[in-house]
Amino acid sequence: MQLIGLTGGIASGKSTIASRLASHGAVVVDADRIAREVVEPGTPALAEIARRFGDGVIDADGRLDRPALGAIVFGDPEALAALNGITHPAVLKESTARFRAAAERDPDAIVVYDVPLLVESANAYPFDRVVVAHADEQTRVDRLVRLRGMDRAEAERRIRSQASDAERLAVADVVIDTGGTLEHTIEQVDALWDELRRPAG
Repeated sequence: MQLIGLTGGIASGKSTIASRLASHGAVVVDADRIAREVVEPGTPALAEIARRFGDGVIDADGRLDRPALGAIVFGDPEALAALNGITHPAVLKESTARFRAAAERDPDAIVVYDVPLLVESANAYPFDRVVVAHADEQTRVDRLVRLRGMDRAEAERRIRSQASDAERLAVADVVIDTGGTLEHTIEQVDALWDELRRPAG
């Protein structure tokens, strides 16, 4: 099995890369989806969050009240670190179980872990390669405004709240330039897939 870490900032085209790799046969594991699942009602992580931050972060249906929790941890590094100390190990455990299951189904599987906050996460994964979707900040701001209807100032704030381009590029083994046409992005992804499928040695 090969484990590929795929990351990129908001509106960087990461989802396009993940979808294309999946169409070729890669097993895509979505970190954001796992992060939501590990705090579903009845999970140990949700119980721990309620213990640490109080019942005010649980809504009437017993689900995590994300805005309420966000109001507590936003701008409070100690509270955010405490939250990450609960959620990151839970995500690590679940994602590792999915990687293992994929390898058991197919020892030659190419597993792509789609993880937006790879640089920001405290978890260390045994990636064979890290692929970074890269488009410059202005291109990503334009996409958020045009495609998601976001206010320009909010788009800039969202981008700047994440790791910088330099921080992401520093961990990259492969950079997919997503700042041009969709066709150009797809060509690069297809070339990466061919390389991953090539026998070692």
